[in-house]
Amino acid sequence: MNVQSLPMLRFINHLGETVEQLPAWANNETLVTFYQDMVLSRTYDNKAVALQRTGKLGTYPSHLGAEAFGIGIGHALQPNDVLIPYYRDMPAMWVRGIPMEKNLQYWGGDERGSDFTPSEDVHCHDLPFCVPIATQCTHAVGVAAALKIEGAHKAALVTCGDGATSKGDFLESINCAGAWNLPLVFVINNNQWAISVPRALQCAADFLSEKARGAGMNGVTVDGNDAVAVHDCVLAALDKARKGKGPTLIEAVSYRLSDHTTADDASRYRSDDELQQAWQYEPIQRLKLYLTNIGAWSDEQEQAWLQECKSLVEAAVDNYTNLVPQAPESAFDYLYESPPAELNAQRDELIHKVMRMQGGQHG
Repeated sequence: MNVQSLPMLRFINHLGETVEQLPAWANNETLVTFYQDMVLSRTYDNKAVALQRTGKLGTYPSHLGAEAFGIGIGHALQPNDVLIPYYRDMPAMWVRGIPMEKNLQYWGGDERGSDFTPSEDVHCHDLPFCVPIATQCTHAVGVAAALKIEGAHKAALVTCGDGATSKGDFLESINCAGAWNLPLVFVINNNQWAISVPRALQCAADFLSEKARGAGMNGVTVDGNDAVAVHDCVLAALDKARKGKGPTLIEAVSYRLSDHTTADDASRYRSDDELQQAWQYEPIQRLKLYLTNIGAWSDEQEQAWLQECKSLVEAAVDNYTNLVPQAPESAFDYLYESPPAELNAQRDELIHKVMRMQGGQHG
């Protein structure tokens, strides 16, 4: 079944045509910004995959096909809101002020890639990536509960994949959020595959958003390839949360156009025909068609922006590759707030071993 044929919130279809009147905020300037950010995200993604293939990154999860999801969310959040991301959320994090080189650091095995301490360049208080499936949802409940206790008119937003919705962590989290009336928005990137398990085998319901009903919150399904639909729905849900009117569960229907990660081979479990059909609905071409049709984007602008994207990504890669590596003993520094004595002893032993090796090399 073509999931794009199911009823869901959509403003721009895959042909670049409007099927509903656009929201008031969706002016040409804003949508051009969305498009530019989505193209930059894809340029970065292509480069990150290439870096992994050449041994300069570890296993990397591509966000190919999820650009409307991330950019739509990132622009909807206010500076004082809190994003609790999952591992495929680089586009949203970049919009939030996290430099691209931070993402490269993370996937390169450098723990400093998870340091989002507010600074001159980073203005958010977001959490770092969460790779374990659905555990970030429990963290989000804690964050949202703290915001409610503080009485702050702020909201938390947590993302996850469709596979995460089958886990107890997710179900317990939406239950708590509904029962406690928390200022929290759950957004599911339903990209049709939980690694090699298709969406049809994960849940018998037509929509994952139906799971909201049991938690006593509103659930809505949007076209995750339509940046306007994603952004508009998230805007409304965040506004509702900040006003103390409770949580929302949003399902954004998209498609994972890449392998699950660079350690995966999706051709082993999905057909080429299915993949080619999915490419017809991908988010970047859709928005480009719309902007081109209304005269808000041209081939000249496209070529200039692609060159700018290349320059921005290459600058981020240079920053990443020129970083001074962390000392080996730093591996002990991110495990505990107050390390136990036996770990301190091991850390000291490693330092001495490294010093002896360096001394031998110098000798």
